[in-house]
Amino acid sequence: MPSQENHAITDLGTLKALAHPLRMQLYRGLCVARTATASQLADKVDEAVSLVSYHLRKLAEHGLVEQADPQSADGRERWWQPSSAGVSLRDENFRDAPERAAAHLAATRLFHEQRAAMYHRYLDERPTWGPEWNSAAPDNESLLRLTPADLKELGEELLALARKYDERGRAAEAAGDTEGRENVALHVYGFPFRV
Repeated sequence: MPSQENHAITDLGTLKALAHPLRMQLYRGLCVARTATASQLADKVDEAVSLVSYHLRKLAEHGLVEQADPQSADGRERWWQPSSAGVSLRDENFRDAPERAAAHLAATRLFHEQRAAMYHRYLDERPTWGPEWNSAAPDNESLLRLTPADLKELGEELLALARKYDERGRAAEAAGDTEGRENVALHVYGFPFRV
């Protein structure tokens, strides 16, 4: 059973393992599916099963994914799951050396580019989601005056709130309440800027 805590990435090897475009797609896909085979994930990312299997093994070497209990009677299938509730990546763990800081920056850019691509896809597909989903989907910007401590506290509160809704949704789904339930991405960025 995966850990309910986030996997804190603090070493360069694990960061580089996840900071590969296909591996991040596979990791995100496993987080959504909860369990999947390499074949199922290959269909989702439109890649060869052998390539997907290779990248899943690389993620497993760094403790990001793990083998899951078989979900079917076919003993030849290898099932995978995330090894934790998610990952956390903090700047303070990578600023001690230029190579580590550069790798952290590159990884962060990749993750943000992939998130932006997810949102652009939603915008392109917006007409297919219907008025209820489009009205429910938040799209806002807040320009605040905060200290670093304020921003950190705000981020922690927002994460706790997101976890509350995730737990509620998963519990409802486990109880059979799946009607109208979809995967939802919530991206929150908070950063200082000057005009």
